[in-house]
Amino acid sequence: MFQPAITGSGVFTPDQSISNDELVVAFNGYADRWNAENAAAIAAGEVDELAHSSSEFIVAASGIERRYVLDKSGLLDPEVMHPWLPERSMEDPGFMAEMGVDACQKALDMAGVDAGDVDAVICAASNHERAYPAIAIEIQEALGVQGFGFDMNVACSSATFGIQAAADMIRSGSIKRALVVNPEICSAHLEWRDRDCHFIFGDVATAVLIERADLAKGEKFLIKSTRCATQFSNNIRNNNGFLRRTREGHMEDRRDMLFMQNGRKVFKEVLPLVSRHIADHMEAEGVEAGDLKRLWLHQANKTMNDYIGKKVLGRVPEDGEQPNILQDYANTSSAGSIIAFAKYSDDLAPGDTGLICSFGAGYSVGSVILEKSA
Repeated sequence: MFQPAITGSGVFTPDQSISNDELVVAFNGYADRWNAENAAAIAAGEVDELAHSSSEFIVAASGIERRYVLDKSGLLDPEVMHPWLPERSMEDPGFMAEMGVDACQKALDMAGVDAGDVDAVICAASNHERAYPAIAIEIQEALGVQGFGFDMNVACSSATFGIQAAADMIRSGSIKRALVVNPEICSAHLEWRDRDCHFIFGDVATAVLIERADLAKGEKFLIKSTRCATQFSNNIRNNNGFLRRTREGHMEDRRDMLFMQNGRKVFKEVLPLVSRHIADHMEAEGVEAGDLKRLWLHQANKTMNDYIGKKVLGRVPEDGEQPNILQDYANTSSAGSIIAFAKYSDDLAPGDTGLICSFGAGYSVGSVILEKSA
């Protein structure tokens, strides 16, 4: 058995960002137009008037202040309200591959490893731009990785599930190194015309290089233990897919063909599920709350993270113990916890223990216990 370790991490951040104020202007412009077009139905009580959004509402509901996106022109046009991402030829790299390669190369550079020495690429993300060929294989080809690649989807928990898969392969000796990459174009599956969720997501890509600890060239985070769990729920769902064309009315602009959630039920059901999962994982590995120097949590909602941090540590987390990045990046699905890890891990000392945890649709939850090592 070999000891796996994270030796490099990388984050691709789009050039364009949208502030809450910009987003609110676009949404309210759309709401005003929709209300005017449906004035008679509103007056007759057949439909409800669309309420305005506000920056204050967004921050209070989520803690999000801005988000990065691949394209803001369409998102900020009240008559469009979705990103413009032109179709690329089959000879050109896909959007997810392009983002993923950037993040992977940063992880490789950090670890001082050549792509030719990597054995596997796992593209773990919540929404893939095509069914096949696998995005992972496209990334593998672009980087020059000689082994294999495959895609996996466990929604917002994809990164931690991917880390477990890679770590298990390394432990067994079947591979020496793997890249787990999480390219998330969340702006393309969000309904920007829905006041309850129009502010939630942003775009980004993250990657971690996992390799045998004895091969590491510098500081590393030993993967001491991983644990994953799922429990079926419809409270977060996206019904789009290739079966859509087989059904009557498949060209309709149906709300359920984009991200949708029952936020109150998610909040009520996921928080105890995640808190219990982390507590059980720590207990099984003999990790006390006082041993944790850092909690890198999924970045969906500040209130949720504050609750989980307090539950896990048994007190209100001190500054830096449970870092949030969603105020700048918004929810980036599987990438969120890895952004937090990449940006807030350098200061840990050898022997320090930290925990990555992601959670989301499924329901799914994955946790990774790490120990900093010289």
